[in-house]
Order: sequence, then C-alpha cells, then structure tokens
Amino acid sequence: MTPNLLIAIPLLPLLAALLAGLAGRRIGRAASAGVTILAVGTACALSLYVAKLVYLDGVPAWDGTVYQWLVTDGVRMQVGFLVDRLTALMMVVVTFVSFCVHVYTIGYMREDDGFQRFFSYISLFTFAMLMLVMSNNFMQLFFGWEAVGVVSYLLIGFWYTRPSAIHANLKAFLVNRVGDFGFVLGIAGVAYFTHSLDYKDAFAIAPSLAGVQFPLTAGTAVSALTLICICLFVGAMGKSAQMPLHVWLPDSMEGPTPISALIHAATMVTAGIFMVARMSPLFEFSEAALSFVLVIGATTAFFMGLLGVVNNDIKRVIAYSTLSQLGYMTVALGASAYSVAIFHLMTHAFFKALLFLAAGSVIIGMHHEQDMRKMGGLAKYMPVTAVTCWIGSLALIGTPFFSGFYSKDALIEAVGESHRWGATYAYYCVLGGVFVTALYTFRLIFMTFHGKERFAQAHDDHAHDDHAHGHGGTPHESPWVVTAPLVALAIPSVVIGYLTIGPLLFGGAFGSSIFVSEANDVVAVLGHEYHGPVAFALHGLTAWPFWLALAGVATAWYLYLVNPRLTERLAAGLSAVRTVLVNKYYFDWVNEKLVAPLARLIGKLLWKGGDQLLIDGALVNGSAKLVGWVAVTGRRIQTGYLYTYAFWMVIGLAVLLGWFLVRA
Repeated sequence: MTPNLLIAIPLLPLLAALLAGLAGRRIGRAASAGVTILAVGTACALSLYVAKLVYLDGVPAWDGTVYQWLVTDGVRMQVGFLVDRLTALMMVVVTFVSFCVHVYTIGYMREDDGFQRFFSYISLFTFAMLMLVMSNNFMQLFFGWEAVGVVSYLLIGFWYTRPSAIHANLKAFLVNRVGDFGFVLGIAGVAYFTHSLDYKDAFAIAPSLAGVQFPLTAGTAVSALTLICICLFVGAMGKSAQMPLHVWLPDSMEGPTPISALIHAATMVTAGIFMVARMSPLFEFSEAALSFVLVIGATTAFFMGLLGVVNNDIKRVIAYSTLSQLGYMTVALGASAYSVAIFHLMTHAFFKALLFLAAGSVIIGMHHEQDMRKMGGLAKYMPVTAVTCWIGSLALIGTPFFSGFYSKDALIEAVGESHRWGATYAYYCVLGGVFVTALYTFRLIFMTFHGKERFAQAHDDHAHDDHAHGHGGTPHESPWVVTAPLVALAIPSVVIGYLTIGPLLFGGAFGSSIFVSEANDVVAVLGHEYHGPVAFALHGLTAWPFWLALAGVATAWYLYLVNPRLTERLAAGLSAVRTVLVNKYYFDWVNEKLVAPLARLIGKLLWKGGDQLLIDGALVNGSAKLVGWVAVTGRRIQTGYLYTYAFWMVIGLAVLLGWFLVRA
C-alpha cells in the first residue's frame, strides 16, 4: 500500500468532476458520463484492491501525511490518510454504490439539460466522501464533512427552477449548519486539550482526559471528554439526520432520484455513523455521551418509522425508512456495538440504494408520477424492478438469510445485552421498529406493484406535465442502464450479510480500528452464542423480530390488498394520531412558525439596532459628524483678524493669571 495508490482513489473522481463540470459542453454528454464512470469505476477497483491488502493479505494500516499545509503553535494542519480495516470497508461501500449510481444516471437523466453538470456533481461528491473516510486528522475530516454538505446542497437543488427544490436545499444547508456548529466546538475541544488535530494524539490522551473537568459556570463543571463527545455527536445528528435535526432529509427528495441513493443510502447520511465509530477511543470513556447517543438513536428509529406509514410519496417513504435505519445504527453506537453499526451501515447501503433506484425506475415507468395511490399492479409491467424491489424490501425488514437480517438482528440482540442507562428504552424502540418497518415497507410494495391498477387516470392527468420525460400511456420497464444497477445491488442485498457476519462481528476483522472497553463489549457476549450464519438465521426464525416483521407484512397485506376500506376506517378512527403523523410531529411547524421568525427578529434587531444604529449610526457616522462639528466650530474661531487673536490671547492670559492666584 503506497501513498500514490491511496492518493489516486479520491483524486480520480475529483479530476473527472472538474473535466465534466468545466469542459462538459465541449466534450459532450457521452464523454462526460464516460469519464466520470471510468474514474469512479477505477476508484472502486482500487478500493477493492486496498480492501484485499488489508483484510486478506494482512498488510498493516497506513497512517501518514500526504501534504503538510502549515504548522501554527505546534498544531499541524495537513492532508493525511488513515487507511485501516474500517476505512477500507467504507471506501468499498462508497465507491461501489457511487459506481452503480453513475451508471444508473445515464438512463434516469438522459433527457435532462443538466446532464453533464449532474455527473460532475456526483463525482465531486464521491471525492468529498472519500476524503472524509480516509482522513487521519480532524482538519481533513472537517473538510470532507463540509464538502459533502456543499455538494449535497447543489444536488438537492439541482432542478433550481423549482421553488420546492430551492427550499429543500436551503433547509438542508441550514439544519446541517446547526449540527456543524457543535461539530466545530468538539474539534476545538480536542485541539484545546491535546494541542493537536491528529487522531492518534486525541486517542492517546482520551483515558487521562476522562477525569478532567471543564467549568461551565463558577459553581458547575462537566467532564471535558463528555462535552467533546456530545459536541461531536451533535455534528453527527445533523449529518445523519437524528431527531430533532432530521427535518431536512425527507425534503431532500426534491433532488433527482440518483442522489437519493447516493446521498441518503451509503454516503452523506452515514458520515455521522462512521465518525462516531472512528471516534470510539473517545466515546468509550464517556458513559454519559454514549447514553445520550443511545436515547437519540432509539427515538429516531421508532418515531421516524411511523411517519413512513402515512406518507404516499414513494421516495419519501424510503426517506423515512432511511431515518429509521440511521436511528438503528446510532443505537448500536450508543450500546458500544460499533462493529454492528458499521455492519448494518454496509448492508443498509446496498439494499437502501437498491430501493431508491427501484423507486426511480418506477417513477420513470410511471412517467414521473410519485404518488403510490396512483400506481398498483405494476409488477406485470415492470418485472425486473418489482423483483429487485422485493429483494430490497425483504432485506430491509430483516428476513432470515437476507443481508439486513444479519445486521439488524445482531443489532437488536446487542442492545438487549447492554446495561447502559437508556438501553431498556432503546431495546423496546428498536423491537417495535421492526413491526413498523415491515408495515410501511410492504405497504409500499403492495400499493405499487400489486392490487388494482390505479394509474390510467394518473397518466391522463400528467400527459402534458412539463417535467415528464414520457408522454403518458402504459407503464413500461426501464432501460438496461437503469435495471442493471438494480441487479448489481440486489446480489449483495441477498448475500453480503451471510458472507461477512462472522469475520466482521465475531472474527475481529476490524482489529484495532475500533476500540471497545472490555466492560462494554456486548458483541463479545453475542459471539459466545454464534455458531455460523446458518444457525444464526435459523435461530432468528424463533425470535421476536422475525414474528414482528411477519406481523407487519401480514397487516400491510390485509389493509392494502384484502380490505383497503378498513384502512380508511382506521384512519378516521385514529384521526388525531394521523394528524400528528401527517404533520411530522409538528417539527416543521415549530421551525417555520417559531424558530425561523425568532431568528429573523433577532437578525433584524442586530441589523437595525446593532449595525445601523450603533455601528453605522453612532460609531462610524457619529464619529464623522463629531469631527465635522468640531471642525465647523473651530473654523468660526479662526476669523483671520489680528485683533481677534490678540483679544483671545488677553483672555487666555487673564485666565492663567487667575488660576495661579487661586492656587497661591
């Protein structure tokens, strides 16, 4: 493993992005797509080679500086890579999903005027994410962190003529700035106590830092390490969309479907999960921070899943599923089951990217209709899309022998073994989330691919839609450039969990990449009962998660295929609950009616009172006026007449004599 090899992996997507973005009109659509796909495909091949070196050949981790920017007060700011087993896994996941999305984009965006620009953006996004996961210091981590945020802003608002898209990308940008403020404070805390931005220096001082108290007020203090970890996790809450900083992710579905798969399945939203796992040497010495992570994740996992049950937009249902699954990963982090969180991150990346791309295929086949109430019976028109979507759904709900089963069941059992404060609450949330996940997932399956066809009128309504790529008519299967990535993602959605659960969770595959104290090692407890992937799956058939998932599927089948009128009666009988869910727990209402007006009011006060009145009015303009008044007054004294000056000299002399006489 050489520095040149590692530099090439993020540099190839960057160069391709610059070429497609700056010279896209000259080289044409086909060349722009070709160069970015070739670059990301090569980066994926090199990432697989690095993973082979690290996992199979036993090559030690590479931790070194590529370029030193500057040194100030002993703190080094540099570009450097830490490529260990955790990084290698993330590199493969990011580049593989990105490669599939690049190929898929040829079919999905083929008639869009921004074809070259879109390829430039997604290639640039891949570069930013690789810089994030490969970093060995907090400065580069923050660069990658902010870069994925900026590019996601561009991608969410890609169709910039739509007001809803502009509102969504601005919302994502602002909410992430809230989380990033906490992230910056956490990094500042690390630099303050360690006098370094390197991971290894922060990790080395963590045990001694656990006992240091940081004064908040004259009479109160908090553990410095706890404060640092919570601030870092606030950044993860924004990037990985944890309550209450989750509100941006569903609205980000305004962007084209390929970025839903790229940003919201395997890359940007999982950056927070990866960051906490990378910082495990810090978090392991703060029980309070881990409990905070545990409770936030559990709340997100259960309550965000409920929103998917009442939504009718096919992409937004999958978006709420992403929120819920990110909550599951966060719960695993809070239970010190970092390896399980990364394992679920990996399996989730494949089947969630598959579901997003399958939804995009449905949207293409339905001539850009996204409302599931206007679908139904699509399986016979779109068989490849239907089968691959079924595979992704079975993996998502945790069907035994599918990839999602291995990661989700291991996660639930790990939480059940934890004795940390909040673990009981978290266990019941993730257990209840299994039923909810199965309910909204197969609600989507049944409403979209089965039952009565409801799309004839929908097509008539959209025959003249300016945004439609088709011209109405019968739904059709998508072209091979769309379905081929679906098949490519469906394969790991089935087998990757079976193949990797043993080495990743119980075989020590992550090595020293993840640190877990012996007292918190719930995964080791599970390892005593592990007897292979087949036995694990067979045991799952008798466990609560399987029966809860089965109940969710059966409920969805009965409500949306057998007796849909009962669904209407339930909605009417539970109207109060439904209203709360439809309004998304009123988070958006609070933000738009209270937080945003208050922020504008404070801004206006600072603008009018602080800037215009105090700074411009009193200090800048006021000082200028004072100087002018002094000048005008002084000018009146300077008359130019000799007798006037003599008069004032006599007056001045008289005053001085009087002063001397008084003192005498």
